[in-house]
Amino acid sequence: MKILVLNGSPKKGKSDTMKITNAFISGMKEFADQDVQIINTIDKHIEYCTGCFSCMRNGGICIHDDDMKEILDRILESDLLLCSFPVYCYGMPASLKALIDRTLPLSSMAMQKVGDRYEHIGQADFSKLRYLMICGCGFPNSEYNFEPAAAQFRLLFADNSTVVTIPESPMFNAPEAAVVTVPRLELVAKAGKQYAETGSIEPELLEQLCSPMIPEEQYAAIVNGTV
Repeated sequence: MKILVLNGSPKKGKSDTMKITNAFISGMKEFADQDVQIINTIDKHIEYCTGCFSCMRNGGICIHDDDMKEILDRILESDLLLCSFPVYCYGMPASLKALIDRTLPLSSMAMQKVGDRYEHIGQADFSKLRYLMICGCGFPNSEYNFEPAAAQFRLLFADNSTVVTIPESPMFNAPEAAVVTVPRLELVAKAGKQYAETGSIEPELLEQLCSPMIPEEQYAAIVNGTV
């Protein structure tokens, strides 16, 4: 499988969330060889979308001459688009959001009704693509933190999307937290292997992944330096 990872963290390889993503990919590789490419969005020249819609009217040609043409080509060559990012103000970091905005050239102005909503008709064939979001958060609970980012991702990619959200993610870069982070990363790898084999993650396993590693009050006290 050709996997394109869009790493939206400005910390790039040192990202807490990329620790989770790397474990997930290692699990996928346990099932079968994977062709993995990683784009650190912070390193790319990506202009902001101006909403002129030129690309949607003229066959996908954008007014900006930057790195997006190459990125769009790599997206279309992939089987899985994996967005790895920490929650920033309940959404994506700016560099990743700018990239997602600039995927407009893949669509046309024409629209069609799909289920209960309308969607733009594609100018390119990306029907084979699956979409996975792995998102970390510095807060100790999953509720009232991930919902906006997860809702946006599901609306963007509809039925082909899978969302993994993990709270307390700064612990993955804390060696003293290994007693809880190592078992959690093993669960993440298990989920990766399951996803590679079946295209989904069992609800029970997904619930385990998205739960706090230590009690919320204990985590908050550690962050606040009151323990």
